Amino acid sequence: MRILHICAYSWEIGGPPKVIFDHAAAALQQGHQVTILSPISAGEKPYPIPNGVELILCQRTPVISRFFREFSIELYQYLTKNIRRFDIVHCHGLWHFGTLAPFFVDRTVAKVITPHGVLDHWVYAHNRWKKELIDTMAQKAYLRRAALIQVLSAGEQQDVNHYLGSHSTKTAIIPNGIRLSDFAALPPKGTFRRKIGLSSDRKIVLFMSRLNVKKGLDILLPAFREYIRTNPATVLILAGSDDGYESTIRQFIETHQLEDSIKLVGMITGDDKKAALADADLFVLPSYSEGFSIAVLEAMAAGTPTLVSDRVGFGEVIRQSQAAEIIDQQTPDSVRQGLEKILGDDELRQQISRNATALLKKEYDIEVVTQKLLNEYKKILK
Repeated sequence: MRILHICAYSWEIGGPPKVIFDHAAAALQQGHQVTILSPISAGEKPYPIPNGVELILCQRTPVISRFFREFSIELYQYLTKNIRRFDIVHCHGLWHFGTLAPFFVDRTVAKVITPHGVLDHWVYAHNRWKKELIDTMAQKAYLRRAALIQVLSAGEQQDVNHYLGSHSTKTAIIPNGIRLSDFAALPPKGTFRRKIGLSSDRKIVLFMSRLNVKKGLDILLPAFREYIRTNPATVLILAGSDDGYESTIRQFIETHQLEDSIKLVGMITGDDKKAALADADLFVLPSYSEGFSIAVLEAMAAGTPTLVSDRVGFGEVIRQSQAAEIIDQQTPDSVRQGLEKILGDDELRQQISRNATALLKKEYDIEVVTQKLLNEYKKILK
């Protein structure tokens, strides 16, 4: 098969590029051809690609792309000339130009859409009027025209049905996955501590995601402030690129004089990310909305116990398998209670880590997940 993925393929976007990378690598191993088509702006850093994948970068069109997400004349021109070279066009996300353009330049090539959690009610409420306008003009009709809608969970399947106003027969539940071998050998304990100048007698709570209010930072920060009143030797590390919330965090730290207890370290990748996970006593993500959190999968793969909301994409599975501590309510007090429970019980943290490893091996190994997607591609091409 000749597969085209369309996505903003940069470090700044978060999880989807990592998902595409892993799927592309597995598809190449089976002899398929993979191209990634991405809008890009000056200053953005493209995400790495597997050897053998073609990456086409198209400049976003100035001014227009500020109002119409990802608008790119270059991307449109590429699709007009090349879309019929491909057997599958896989669009990631909704309401942006890369998801819409393939439908209005072609009606023959099979198209797949992965919403990546954007139909969740919390996400949909933001800039709702713009989304409803695009819905009316094209997006709902194009989603109905898709040969396949890949959803990441049963909850997202319900979101799609609610959005379309009827039960879709074109959905397939295929979650995100993780390559466990990537986390088989972690940097030595203490590597990350030394890099940020943190002594070995202080516990680390690690938040590793974009600095965006939807990640639950507005409840994590006050929760952690209360927690350290009785546990002052604990440090909260916030690792992620700014996505609109960094100035609020810095103001919170300054107002409450927490410079020694909350540290911003920016986005970390590669071995630095693995070192942070290896040294962390707890990974935390009290998010309001996630499609299917790659960050949580990575923490679990590294053996780091996790404290999460039930909105990370597979909350119910996590609860049933006891693979993480679930925050009962998205309030500062609930987060504080979670911190106290899990950081105060070494045996519980170890059990959570073991449960998470077993869950990943059973359900979310990338080879298994990728094969499911390739099988769905083949079905729609028959």
